[in-house]
Amino acid sequence: MHALLKFLIFIRWPVVTGLLASMAILLFYPSLRPTHNTGQEPAFLDFSGLEPKEQWHGPVSYAAAVSKASASVVNIYTRKQSEQRSHPYFTDPFFRRFLSRGNAPQQPKFDLGSGVIVTKDGYLLTNNHVISDAEEIVVALQDGRDAQARIVGTNQKNDLAVLKIDLDNLRPISMGSAETAQVGDVVLAIGNPFGVGQTVTQGIISATRRRGLNIADFENFIQTDAAINPGNSGGALIDTRGQLVGIATANLAQSGYTGGIGFAIPTDTAMQTLHDIIEHGRVVRGWLGVDVEGLAIRPPQGQTTQRLGGFLITGVDANSPAERAGLRAMDIIIRINDKEGNNLVWGEQEIAESRPGDKIEIEIIRDGQVQVVGVVLGENPSSG
Repeated sequence: MHALLKFLIFIRWPVVTGLLASMAILLFYPSLRPTHNTGQEPAFLDFSGLEPKEQWHGPVSYAAAVSKASASVVNIYTRKQSEQRSHPYFTDPFFRRFLSRGNAPQQPKFDLGSGVIVTKDGYLLTNNHVISDAEEIVVALQDGRDAQARIVGTNQKNDLAVLKIDLDNLRPISMGSAETAQVGDVVLAIGNPFGVGQTVTQGIISATRRRGLNIADFENFIQTDAAINPGNSGGALIDTRGQLVGIATANLAQSGYTGGIGFAIPTDTAMQTLHDIIEHGRVVRGWLGVDVEGLAIRPPQGQTTQRLGGFLITGVDANSPAERAGLRAMDIIIRINDKEGNNLVWGEQEIAESRPGDKIEIEIIRDGQVQVVGVVLGENPSSG
């Protein structure tokens, strides 16, 4: 007992000194104080001070979005006839006398792709290249059912096609809008890559309004790093709410470029194609009524020294919107609405993807002077 008392007397001052030092540290450095679990996020994960668009919304799982959309994505199988390569003697004039005079033998070719159910009564969207030249099209649903599909119409310039199947209890996909999509948004691609079955890949929107890729005549693609492989074409690109933002179309890796660069046709373009084909039987396009050729020009003196692109009007159709607006041969178009006239295909696309009755502004150079002409577009008699 005597020894224990001596020990306590010996250590009391070091203990008291240590407690006082600890209290002083906690007093002057409150961040070191322990926190109690109140059910709220710790301070370093507090996003309450951020603007709504800046707040972090990343979910742990995208299963809800996939579950919502996956039943609307179908596998497409096509049968086409392709000419079988024959022995060189088959085409030699001498040996042809001793061989069959029929055409080169045909053999079936089977291809695959994907599609998206967009209406309850069985209308589907897919890529035109998926069903082009197909003699038979079979659509396989996620629930195990399958059906023969017929082609309702195509939009070859945008690489889109509308199909129809006759089945009950179809689930159309929920529609989003590519107009509100932003670079950095998370997206999911759903399709049938390489025929392995329905597959989901994830990425972000890498860019919007991509053109000049030589994938289609008219291009305005959403670029994504979500994997889009052979068989994905015509499938769905959805957002994290399970809404359709694009029709998966191509991946540059298929052309020998690096992977991770895929492209989808915006929903707005695809749905306009659907509505036109159902209502009119074809794609309805705007029409100006001029013949043009591209050229490089210098703008009028005093405006800029940079060489710009333009379209030289070489002819104006009689009774066309261009004629009614006063456009003439030898006028040089340098701008259509807010798009500079530096690419013939893009200029054609700007006109064609406008609607009949739309008023556009065309900036021209005439006799060395810049002027703006308003034109009300007509309907292209050769839309497609």
